[in-house]
Amino acid sequence: MKNQFDYIDKQILKALRSDARKAYSQIAEELKVSNSLIHQRIKKLTDAGVIKNAEFVLDEKRLGYNTKSYTGIRLREARFAKSVMEELEKIPEITECNFVSGNYAIFILIFARDNEHLQKILYDKVHLINGVAGTDTFISFDTGFKRNVPIE
Repeated sequence: MKNQFDYIDKQILKALRSDARKAYSQIAEELKVSNSLIHQRIKKLTDAGVIKNAEFVLDEKRLGYNTKSYTGIRLREARFAKSVMEELEKIPEITECNFVSGNYAIFILIFARDNEHLQKILYDKVHLINGVAGTDTFISFDTGFKRNVPIE
C-alpha cells in the first residue's frame, strides 16, 4: 500500500485525521463522490493497516495527570528487553514504550498526577522490574505541537 494512494485516498485520510468521527456521507459530499465509494476506500485502507482505529484524544491534564515525562531505561543485559517491556505494559501510567538506539534500550512516556506520583511509579514499579539497570527521566513542561505524519 506504500505510496499507492490516489487523490481520493489522501483526501479521506486528511478528513479523518482532522475529525475521526466525521460521517462518511459528509466526506463523500465534500469530495463529490458516492457514499459507497468512501465506505469501500476506508475498508481498503483499514484492511491494509493504514487506518488502525479511530480513537478519542484525551486531555491528560484535565484528567488530573499534570506531570508528563520521558524516561530512558538502561538494561542489565539486552536479553531482558522483551520481559522488561512486558512488565512496563502492566503499568497504566506508561502510555508509550519504544525500543531505541543509543544510551538506552527502551524509552517510555509516563503521565503522573504530580512529581510524587512519578517518583512512586519509577521507584516502586519501574526500578523493581528484573533487568532494569537504571533510568534517566526528562520532565516535559509543555507540548509545543503533536501531529500525525504527512499524507503524501
